[in-house]
Amino acid sequence: MTALRLLGPAEIRDLADLLDVTPTKKLGQNFVIDGNTVRRIVRVAKVQPGDVVVEVGPGLGSLTLGLLEADATVVAVEIDGRLAEQLPITVRTMAEEAADRLTVVHKDALHVTELPLSPTRLVANLPYNVSVPVLLHFLEHFPGIRSGVVMVQAEVGFRVAAEPGSKVYGAPSVKAAWYGSWRTAGTVSRQVFWPVPNVDSVLVAFERHDDEPGDETLRLRTFELVDAAFQQRRKMLRQALAPVYGDAATASTALEAAGIAPTLRGEQLGIADFVRLATARV
Repeated sequence: MTALRLLGPAEIRDLADLLDVTPTKKLGQNFVIDGNTVRRIVRVAKVQPGDVVVEVGPGLGSLTLGLLEADATVVAVEIDGRLAEQLPITVRTMAEEAADRLTVVHKDALHVTELPLSPTRLVANLPYNVSVPVLLHFLEHFPGIRSGVVMVQAEVGFRVAAEPGSKVYGAPSVKAAWYGSWRTAGTVSRQVFWPVPNVDSVLVAFERHDDEPGDETLRLRTFELVDAAFQQRRKMLRQALAPVYGDAATASTALEAAGIAPTLRGEQLGIADFVRLATARV
């Protein structure tokens, strides 16, 4: 690994001025201005030389340069045309020798279903407003992604990594668990961002399961039940799932067939319970 010059506060502001970019809440843009934080993310993600890493929302290129420094190949997905056009220029300027390992895809991440290279890791500072949908979308469409680390709003990160019974356990927790195991990997200071956000951030690491619980049909059925169970999380499952099954009595029958007490609530069930319910015959 060859140490590269990473972007600092001055470079970030100069680039923003050059491109006439004002970070917007709509796009969830908060740019990382601290090289130590960038290297910490890359280290936690265990990025290895030769890895193909997909980065969503590279912005001005802070994390991109850190990934290239680790001798990875980077596919960066960027929705903002100005940023997508500038990123290769920034990399050539800061690290010309690494420029041929960067590919930029100018597209809304939620509409990306194919990439020019097959990624093995996902490492990103995800926009706060779409972090969970983007995360689940990429895990669904790119089974080659085996692990990764994302930096997200703390509230979201703790929810994604939560275990059954936790106060913050919910639909994102269950859906994420379909794909792999998750853990929080440390908090991130607000001061490493420009502009400084009014929320805390956290790193969330994941390792994908060798085998997912079932095929796409089962996944869709399971996720339908998960959404219903948490839409009215204070209700018992026989009531919360009534819209899916037609009525509470049929929901109770399905729950009992899956070995689940109808009086439980969604927050008490793990992914294996929801999968069992999705496969139960009423």
